[in-house]
Amino acid sequence: MHRGRLRFQERDASRADWMELFFDLVFVALIGQLSAGPRTTPTFAALGIFLALFASVWWSWVNLTFTVNIQVGMSRRALAGFMLAAMAAVGVIAVAAPEAVGDRAWLFALGNAALRAIMLGLWVRNSWGTGVGSRIRVLAYNGGTGIIWLVSAFVPSPARFVLWAVAIAIEIVLLFVSAPGLLRRIGAINVEHLADRFGTLVIIALGESVLAIVIAVSTSFTPMSALAGLFALVITAGLAWAMFMFGIDAMRTGLGQLVARSDARGVVETVAFLPFLLVAGVMMLAGAVSLAIDAPAVPLPASAAAALGGGVILFYATNAAISLRYGTPWRTVLPWAIPAIILPLAVGFLALVVPAVWAAAAMAVVIAGIVTLSEVRARALDAAS
Repeated sequence: MHRGRLRFQERDASRADWMELFFDLVFVALIGQLSAGPRTTPTFAALGIFLALFASVWWSWVNLTFTVNIQVGMSRRALAGFMLAAMAAVGVIAVAAPEAVGDRAWLFALGNAALRAIMLGLWVRNSWGTGVGSRIRVLAYNGGTGIIWLVSAFVPSPARFVLWAVAIAIEIVLLFVSAPGLLRRIGAINVEHLADRFGTLVIIALGESVLAIVIAVSTSFTPMSALAGLFALVITAGLAWAMFMFGIDAMRTGLGQLVARSDARGVVETVAFLPFLLVAGVMMLAGAVSLAIDAPAVPLPASAAAALGGGVILFYATNAAISLRYGTPWRTVLPWAIPAIILPLAVGFLALVVPAVWAAAAMAVVIAGIVTLSEVRARALDAAS
């Protein structure tokens, strides 16, 4: 009996590979580890630590995503090996995350150093032969900063935290300064892949919100907690609607326009920098609604009230800033951006004086109203065209 040979399908560089999605599982764990702090200790200090640590984690994810994005010729097997190695390094960071500014800071540093060593290998593979300038940049970007992370593991706090900030700052500056030349060397970046990866990251953040809601309702199962959980789910679903009905398509179009204009710094701003605020806002919101479910009959602590209003504001304000950076006219952005910033701000102050369940209800009404306004405007535009 004839048996046909199984053909191994090569990678489609325009889409996120299955192994990239498998890697995301460890990133889910890492975000969950980091976001536990503000939920269990609702203080501004805990919120600040979360944002600082999440900034370093976000930057690692951006580096990984961009590194894979430009590796157009990489085979699926090579990509799988790279993602598994990166997964191990991020796993180390996730284990260290709950005590990343405490007893496990050294482990957090070693995980970041290992991750940069892995990315250094791919950058060498991709652009080592394109000139001396490229080699210097490659060695400085992940090599030099990797050494800083490694050294920080053996330096006492708070000096090690200064080294972390220096390492990230070096990478940010190098990426921003060298972006135009880098884009010319590697050609047009893969917009579809970036949109896929960013959409996946937003799903992870929103998934953490859903998980937090379910756990909080399950733990504090009372009628008031269940009602607060329902309002929290409406809030999360509204943000998901805004992101996946409008945001991702706008990202594909906007990034395509930036690439067509050879606006490399615009690409960096709208992929590497601004989305951090959006995803951080979603994570802040997840912690706030979790606390609202735990204690629905009393006002939220000040830090949680700030996270409730500020999380939604960051989500919509960042979307507005990205839209403007893509070139969308002010008159198109302001009608939804202004209420999406002012109304959540008012709810944040309201959460300081009314029971948390009613603050969640007010935010759910605000989100539902913004989504409805966006749908009405979208349908009007479709009808006009």
